[in-house]
Amino acid sequence: MPRFLIVGAPGAGKGTHAGSIADRYHVPAISTGAMFRSEIASGSDLGKQIDALVSSGQLVSDDLTNQVVKSRLAQPDCITGWLLDGYPRTVDQVKFLDGILDDTKAKLTAVIMLDVPSDEVIKRLIKRAQIEGRADDTPDVIKHRQEVYEAQTAPVIAEYEARGLVVHVDGSGTIEQSADNLMEALDGLKV
Repeated sequence: MPRFLIVGAPGAGKGTHAGSIADRYHVPAISTGAMFRSEIASGSDLGKQIDALVSSGQLVSDDLTNQVVKSRLAQPDCITGWLLDGYPRTVDQVKFLDGILDDTKAKLTAVIMLDVPSDEVIKRLIKRAQIEGRADDTPDVIKHRQEVYEAQTAPVIAEYEARGLVVHVDGSGTIEQSADNLMEALDGLKV
């Protein structure tokens, strides 16, 4: 049963490529960002709290994020595997996910790292803001998100590198080139 993480800087293409990975392995693609945006759109108190954090470039708290993910992974469609997009983003979240995996006697298959230079990521996010009108893609918020990523999320990748789980994929080209690179990397996993 494949269990993947897809990681990379904001704008690296995680959401763009998560669906094709999920389709290939017949598992759900689970995006914490999509779950949070849905909550924001609902107008709930929780959504308002999340919106205030996301709009300023902050991460949603580990406790809140962990509970949302744990609840989602307990759903029946996750029995045969899953792909997480946007989680874990901190070392504490890695430990929480380790606990979920231990409880279910499961293991991660791989951590797919989309490698994209920061200047390319910034261009992509600015373009995304123009196309989608996302409030969390302003130049100041983008810069702050890059700083938060480096400070909090880069250690997550280092943790999984130490475990030998990271598969690096060049995500710097066009969507099609990145998709080809991704599928080639997945072929090498022999899942």
